[in-house]
Amino acid sequence: MMLGGIIGIEREFRAKDAGFRTHFLVSVGSALFCVVSQYGFGEEMKDASRVAAQVVSGIGFLGAGMIILQKNVIRGLTTAAGLWVTAAIGLACGSGMLLVALIATTLVLLGLEVLHCFIPNMGSSTMSLTFTSPNKESVMEVIEKLKKDSIELSSYELRSRHTSAGETFEARIDIKARKGHNHSKLMEYIDEFDNVNISCIE
Repeated sequence: MMLGGIIGIEREFRAKDAGFRTHFLVSVGSALFCVVSQYGFGEEMKDASRVAAQVVSGIGFLGAGMIILQKNVIRGLTTAAGLWVTAAIGLACGSGMLLVALIATTLVLLGLEVLHCFIPNMGSSTMSLTFTSPNKESVMEVIEKLKKDSIELSSYELRSRHTSAGETFEARIDIKARKGHNHSKLMEYIDEFDNVNISCIE
């Protein structure tokens, strides 16, 4: 419970759906399955490896539930992998391999938190940007400027609507960029255009 809960606390800190309770339940459940497989059926029917194999495959349904496709972006892979390795840590504890479980927990936290702080700009991230403008040319200028800065557009949607002030164009774009690009940098792009207003960045 303690080792799985530590990983869950890290996920809670990152505001993930599977947090402390989910991770410690997976860890305790895996350990219990392992203990039952070793001591619950007597020496003649002892087959710890069979139950352990079922835990490894069975944890997949929780992992699959964490992985979602949202706005053309796959989310939840890290949390699903965290649940998977938490089950392995629980099995190690149930088998009496406490030192191995402790080392594995340390490595998981090292990969999730410590390395994340040291190498935050590796890889890419996806953000959705919605902005409005009274003319279509300004929208296209913003998009071209984003492309010139090596920001990849994964999807693009443009809508026009009529208001009391006239026609307004609303653009929604999903962009994939280096992790160094953040919300403030996107806002700096938009600030260069007087007739473009940001509606949402997520």
